[in-house]
Amino acid sequence: MPRFLILLAFSLLFLAPAAAQADDGQVIRIEPVLSQGQLLLNADIDFTLGGELHEAARKGLPLYFTADLNIEHPRWWWFNKTVLSASQTWRIQYNALTRQWRVGTGDLSLPATSLDEALDLVRHIRDWPLGNADQFTPDQTYQGRLRLRLDTSRLARPFQVDALNSAAWSLTTPWKEFTFSISAATPRG
Repeated sequence: MPRFLILLAFSLLFLAPAAAQADDGQVIRIEPVLSQGQLLLNADIDFTLGGELHEAARKGLPLYFTADLNIEHPRWWWFNKTVLSASQTWRIQYNALTRQWRVGTGDLSLPATSLDEALDLVRHIRDWPLGNADQFTPDQTYQGRLRLRLDTSRLARPFQVDALNSAAWSLTTPWKEFTFSISAATPRG
């Protein structure tokens, strides 16, 4: 009987982090697209913000979401070769004076009518340029993986301390793996 209880305790210990991670969301769809000699990425990610993050965003605290992408070429004789490693960060912020949400990436900033509309731009990644298609060998299989995370390292220092102490600030989707290849018959120009 004690062995059974120990085994049950260990199994609950290992299942609890997996259940907690399932609430963070998941990458639903990943689609690499070749357009005008460029490799683009489209992806759909399902996640929801908790009440603590909603409240912080409504008070004007900017939230940063970062999508991380790795693409590798598998090799049987050595470690996989990393072909591409990229990330893209979105900033979502509410301006109390104008009562307007803004979502931006890089130098581009767009208005949004609500937090959900701003989050939709993060949930539905469209035409993310990954690079020139010439860096990929035709008819070779490539393995990729993608995840989305709340980037707490970009917050002001006092909020970074709060983020370390609160599970609500640890939003990270698990890595979603995918494979693709570029056909030699596909026009690249």
